Amino acid sequence: MTRKKVKLAYITDDSTRKATFKKRKKGLMKKVSELSTLCGIDACAILYSPYDSQPEVWPSPLGVKCVVTRFKKMPEMEQSKKMVNQESFLRQRVAKGNEQLKKQRKDNREKEITQVMFQSLTGKGLETLNIVDFFDLGWMIDQNLKEINKRIESLKKEAQSLAAAAATAAAAGQLIIKNGGKVPEEKPTFDTMDAIQGQQWFVDLVNPNEQIGFSGYDMMLPFGDANQNALWPNGFFP
Repeated sequence: MTRKKVKLAYITDDSTRKATFKKRKKGLMKKVSELSTLCGIDACAILYSPYDSQPEVWPSPLGVKCVVTRFKKMPEMEQSKKMVNQESFLRQRVAKGNEQLKKQRKDNREKEITQVMFQSLTGKGLETLNIVDFFDLGWMIDQNLKEINKRIESLKKEAQSLAAAAATAAAAGQLIIKNGGKVPEEKPTFDTMDAIQGQQWFVDLVNPNEQIGFSGYDMMLPFGDANQNALWPNGFFP
């Protein structure tokens, strides 16, 4: 069974008001205790009522005094930074409600104009629309056209990427066929040859008894003189 919504208004009946105070006072104290325990914060509560001669405090008079003293030590700007009274609280609630209402009206208007747009595509007339409706309908059509054009451009780019990938794969396949079904081996670059020759030169230097040379080439040293000891022993590099 759902609880009946309570009307937020002053309770005129004395006995009902007193019973409501006691029940809600107990619930308030419980909530403050739970908030302090669960979140590890310093909190206190002070309640004055016409039904008790002394104010009721939580957690204790000493605890309330510590919290209040800490609060008073803060700068005045910090004290009132998040402080609200009933009027400011209601103003905030009203402003928040107005923002929600504005957003909901906008959403409803967009859905309404979208429905009119789709109905017009089925042949329904637009005689009942006013000038504001026509402006909104034009805006909605422009937005849909922008989305369509954006999607078309995206599909074109995807098609171009797929075509380029297919062309690259086809060229690679033709090259493999021309080589008898074998993937062409990469020839060593000049940097790779330098590394191989440098390693062999070091091995020959460590083992002088072995034959000095690089697979038929004379031993080549960097910064040599004439063509016999040049870095690249061929006719194209003087």
